Amino acid sequence: MDRRSLIKSAGIAGVLAAGVAPAVHAQAALRWRIASSFPKSLDTIYGAAEVFAQQVKAMSGGKFEITVHAAGELMPAFGVVDGVQQGTVEVAHTAPYYFFGKNECFALGCAIPFGLNSRQMTAWMYEGNGLKLMREFYAKYNMISFPGGNTGAQMGGWYRKEIKTLADIKGLKMRIGGFAGKVLERMGGVPQNIPAGEIYQALEKGTIDAAEWVGPYDDQKLGFNKVAPFYYYPGWWEGGPQLDFFINQKAYDALSAENKAIVENAAAHAHTTMQARYDARNPTALRQLVGAGTKLRPFSDAILGAAFKESMALYADIGAKNPDWAKIYADYSKFRTEQNLWFQFTEARFDRFMQAQKFA
Repeated sequence: MDRRSLIKSAGIAGVLAAGVAPAVHAQAALRWRIASSFPKSLDTIYGAAEVFAQQVKAMSGGKFEITVHAAGELMPAFGVVDGVQQGTVEVAHTAPYYFFGKNECFALGCAIPFGLNSRQMTAWMYEGNGLKLMREFYAKYNMISFPGGNTGAQMGGWYRKEIKTLADIKGLKMRIGGFAGKVLERMGGVPQNIPAGEIYQALEKGTIDAAEWVGPYDDQKLGFNKVAPFYYYPGWWEGGPQLDFFINQKAYDALSAENKAIVENAAAHAHTTMQARYDARNPTALRQLVGAGTKLRPFSDAILGAAFKESMALYADIGAKNPDWAKIYADYSKFRTEQNLWFQFTEARFDRFMQAQKFA
């Protein structure tokens, strides 16, 4: 009797009794943890990790579950890369530029002053060499990366006093994320790297003179308008900062092909959702902030010009010392040139015209 006839005649109980196991394998349930660098109160940026986890669970039919843990629950906000590298957690959701102290190249995976905007960053990652180059670099830290959100261009931060000239930056103690602090320092400022949950207190007490986070929606939640009246724009250091899901390489390699596809697609969904939330929620928040007395101010051309000059000089200095940076930045900067050439004829011109129109 062949196997098919045996199963048909005897039924599953008879097959098992006969010692012939059917080719059915239940996939073992998976339980992972994400360590976030952000507090739960920020439903946009912290929320991207929740979106990712929800999608993984839904696409796996509940067989692959990931719990999300806010900064400080499992490890400090700036300890999440070490956690993934060492295998303490399987996933981190963070802004890569927080870790430029390990190697400046972490900033290239997130945002550098006068870098790519959010659409350009996504294009470099998915259709340029960005994902390939950054993954080669992150492999040195025993992890693989997946784009995990973007805020879009950010605001330039909150200041206790007006910033009219370059002289006003001298000695300015400012909480500024990641790599931008190096440029601020070259301009005479004093950068401070402080997690989101600690910024308000530092600004209120006068420990710092200024602080930037993301934009109106998050900044309103964090209450910065209550302790600093001047709100500057644009955030020249963050034209399109990308967050990442860093996954422990060993944990990722152990996944089935199906679960690897689930992770990739869940991350892409979270990536899109995060920026959509910011773009949808920032306008209302900005109106409310201005209505409550916030004083909007643009950075002067002189300040922007000085910051650009110092940024380009910094990148040249780093490239002379860091071969990883030299390799990745060469590709990044070439892509940026091509993108800006294209955007000046399309998005930039269209946006300028539309913003000049008055709508009822």
